[in-house]
Amino acid sequence: MSEPASISMGIAARYAQAVFDLSRDAGDLKKLESDVTALDDAIAASPELREVLTSPVVSRTDQGNALAALAAKMGLTDTVSNVLALMASKRRLFVVPQMVKALKDMLSDEKGEVTAEVRTAKALSKAQSDKLASTLKASTGKDVNLDVTVDDALIGGLVVKIGSRMIDTSIRAKLNALQNTMKEVR
Repeated sequence: MSEPASISMGIAARYAQAVFDLSRDAGDLKKLESDVTALDDAIAASPELREVLTSPVVSRTDQGNALAALAAKMGLTDTVSNVLALMASKRRLFVVPQMVKALKDMLSDEKGEVTAEVRTAKALSKAQSDKLASTLKASTGKDVNLDVTVDDALIGGLVVKIGSRMIDTSIRAKLNALQNTMKEVR
């Protein structure tokens, strides 16, 4: 990981830990989970929101006002709203997506779950998703939530990442391995 990326992750992790601890102490983890999901969905759906979070051209005041309006409209908890306001005043909104991911991981750990990032060549059916989740549950011993994205470049198969473990059964990886083997034969 590059140094700026690791610095961003460090900043995001500290804010996420603070929000998580405050919410757990107040007994609001269920509400925090809904806030995190809503915020993640809003970031994914709105290029304008991503622009407000990352643009150095948008002033602190405008960022703060935009996030305050968003928090009010979404009905976010005071803890999350206040942290977003603090982050806006410190020009740290660019780490909100990483903070959201860190909070998702913390909430999953608290519930004894793990999230598997899955990239597939085509969309999985409900039966395939269920079978993959049960297979991964047997492997990890924890309930598994699947975060599935479709990547046409894989040609076929899938890539599963759980924590630091990665399982690559894609046709692209097999073709690359075959290509490397053929280069070694020459």
